Amino acid sequence: MKSYIWKLGNEKLKNTNLYFYSNFIREKYKIDVGTDFNKIWDWSIKNPEDFWKSIWEFTQINGDQGKAVLKKSDVFYKNRFFPDAKLNYAENLLKKNDETPAIIFRSENGFRKEISWKHLNFNVSNISSWMLSNGIKSGDTVAAYLPNIPETVIAYLATSSIGAIWSSCSPDFGSNGVIDRFSQINPKILFIGDKYFYNGKKISILDRLTSIIKKIPSIKKIVVIPYPGTEIEKYNKKKIIIDWSQLTSSESNNKIIYKKFNFNDPLAILYSSGTTGKPKCICHGTGGVLIQHNKELQIHCDIKENDRVFYFTTCGWMMWNWLVGSLALKATILLFDGFPLYKKNDLLFQLASEEKITLFGISAKYIDALKNNKVVPKNNYDLTKLRTICSTGSPLSKDGFKYIYANIKNDVHLSSISGGTDIVSCFVLGNLFQPVHAGEIQNRGLGMDVDVYDENGFSIKNQKGELVCKKPFPSMPVYFWNDDGNKKYKASYFEKFKNVWHHGDFAKVTEEGSFVIFGRSDTTLNPGGVRLGTAEIYNVVEKLEEINESIVVGQSWNNDIRIILFVVLNQGYELNKKIIEKIKIEIRSKASPRHVPSKIISIFEIPKTKNGKLVELAVKQTIEGETIKNLEALANPDSLKQFINIKELYE
Repeated sequence: MKSYIWKLGNEKLKNTNLYFYSNFIREKYKIDVGTDFNKIWDWSIKNPEDFWKSIWEFTQINGDQGKAVLKKSDVFYKNRFFPDAKLNYAENLLKKNDETPAIIFRSENGFRKEISWKHLNFNVSNISSWMLSNGIKSGDTVAAYLPNIPETVIAYLATSSIGAIWSSCSPDFGSNGVIDRFSQINPKILFIGDKYFYNGKKISILDRLTSIIKKIPSIKKIVVIPYPGTEIEKYNKKKIIIDWSQLTSSESNNKIIYKKFNFNDPLAILYSSGTTGKPKCICHGTGGVLIQHNKELQIHCDIKENDRVFYFTTCGWMMWNWLVGSLALKATILLFDGFPLYKKNDLLFQLASEEKITLFGISAKYIDALKNNKVVPKNNYDLTKLRTICSTGSPLSKDGFKYIYANIKNDVHLSSISGGTDIVSCFVLGNLFQPVHAGEIQNRGLGMDVDVYDENGFSIKNQKGELVCKKPFPSMPVYFWNDDGNKKYKASYFEKFKNVWHHGDFAKVTEEGSFVIFGRSDTTLNPGGVRLGTAEIYNVVEKLEEINESIVVGQSWNNDIRIILFVVLNQGYELNKKIIEKIKIEIRSKASPRHVPSKIISIFEIPKTKNGKLVELAVKQTIEGETIKNLEALANPDSLKQFINIKELYE
């Protein structure tokens, strides 16, 4: 039996939501699974109707469940869960209405604002009433171009309360990125911030408004929201532009009349990254998002009433929707806006300590940055309330796992999670019945029939292959916007394997059910026809004292693929023969000879998406002379210029 890095003690285990859920299904369905997670998962896959019904009941969803749990179809994505159920998303997130905190906001400069449940209900009531008075109805689209502030959550819940469809972009998307997204969905209302702050710099958002209105004529009303703790910026007071304070200062009886909508009515439109073309508009259903998030947050992540939940995210990433979903469990959410390393490397841990955070969510790249900077948060902060650390965005290395337990907290559930915008949730994540093994995601999500296939569509264990989901689930997109005949939908997930969801991740599943993700399979390296994961190279290279960051791609060369490694060196180092040889020796011994790059080239900056993900495909396309169709998806698009006409790539 392999050694583990952490395991929950038996006494604590009996106070977990997963344990309560195990008892719930034993009593209701006469299925005795004890504390064996794989048994629960197996039951959830073989009995999807009983399972999803149990999640509805256990997580106490408000609504009319209807008679059917699953309307089956031979076409994977046409299966419909709870086809005649009725509910209201906002009602399920606003079950509390008292003076305790619902939202705590912290900006990078230390400004703090607290919103009570009563205040949250009051403002959602005001904003939804205003939208109704302006003719917004169910099925209309509402857009938000906002920082990660409480007003964004209020506008989201108000939109969902009347059955309208929400879509948001964070202000780090420039005008073109916003126009590329919102122009496809024709929103009637735009919520826009006046400014935001990043690493001490004030950046105007309102300067971009003229070009946005010009390119998106469907916008009939604009609501301007000042950045918390600041005076509102001056703007041209046209008739269609309204100040947020005008809408929230009016009298309200603080009672929202919730109309029920269909389980599969659209809740929100999220966007694909758009690095290979115009972003696809992925439309997610009201009930699917709610029930999936309830399951993941309550049962997998053990969130309870009055817990405090934080995820470092912007409102342009699906993790924002996931974080806001914690309100359904009567938990308090912490929103942070700004640069996570502003003036100090461990700023987020200061917030976690001061706000007594119980679930702390960050990206794997953030953990790498802490590790490289030798930050030891446990020496500086009281993290006694912290029970769970979540990591996503890219694979967390074994060293990342070990760093967390050695330097942050040794008694914490480290839940590495993986899913995506496509499902606004997780395929694989943690649970408290199983131990944590370094470098591995603990297991599949309940109700998610996740597996790994080889190229021929056969299930494989302990070998690298394609991450798939073999059975339908409630948080599949209900459709893609403007997608005649579901062509984009089918092309995105169902072209590789017949009637099986192909997610596009290169992965391995062990006998115990744990997963290792090796990165996106469309950027998998194939030298000599052997598939290699880029994460295996990063895990070796980024441990070296000379290397700050790296990005690796496969270059088409002499009818084969050769591996090219680009590195950003730490201060005081220059790439020379000695360092190149050291890198190759390390990769050869700690990964394999096949992983050794043909070329190692020094660069100044790694290109990334706005969520901090490496854009290996964009780099590959650039060095091979292809045009990148949507530079707006990148946080630093100019960084791609350094890959043009590199002499070594033609030798």
